[in-house]
Amino acid sequence: MSARDDRTATVAWMRQGTGYFRTRLDTLTDADLRDPSRLPGWSRAHVIGHIARNAEALGRLAHWARTGIETPMYADREQRAADIARSAAQPAAVLRSEAVATAELLDQALDNLEETGWSATVRSAMGRQIPATDIPWLRVREVWLHAIDLDAGARFADLPPGLIDTLLTDVVAALSVKPDCPPVTLAPTDRENEWRLGSAAAEGVRILTGPAAELAGWVTGRIAGSAFGDGIPELPTWL
Repeated sequence: MSARDDRTATVAWMRQGTGYFRTRLDTLTDADLRDPSRLPGWSRAHVIGHIARNAEALGRLAHWARTGIETPMYADREQRAADIARSAAQPAAVLRSEAVATAELLDQALDNLEETGWSATVRSAMGRQIPATDIPWLRVREVWLHAIDLDAGARFADLPPGLIDTLLTDVVAALSVKPDCPPVTLAPTDRENEWRLGSAAAEGVRILTGPAAELAGWVTGRIAGSAFGDGIPELPTWL
């Protein structure tokens, strides 16, 4: 069983990440929330609104798993984008309170899942059939990566080591099936393991070295390839 399937680990990371996101958010003034985030085209308010709406969306998957009633995360991509835009326009106090309240409701929804619910199959926002045990892992990625995107002092080095390893495995697998993924071996200086991007049969493999946390930042699109040297190939979009 991979770490992303171990809900004991992922629920703990989810709760830790929720707390971490809140600590970063608490360093920002209300005026700061209207400034740009690290995500192109999104203010910090967009990031916070997205975190709240994502908690609700994953709560719908938890409801689906618990009841067997199909409850998609979003009606469609247009509805998701509209909800985020509407959330971003809310007053700062509402943004802050919703980020907290929706996270607590999701936590409760997962607490209420019994074994039959955890073994259910639901559907991700990308339309993939996934086990309910993926729900906390999906939230883990959101709270930790978007804490970085707030541009409020969060660092990849702050992520738990086991989470970094699981994130690398997850993202590398997703990128490697894309036809335009370059052949790159990630060789962290603080790990014994290596991760291989792209086709195993490809020639001209580039080797990237550095701390595992920084490599995770690169594969998720948060750290520029230039941080590792010249001529680093571009990666396709992860999500």
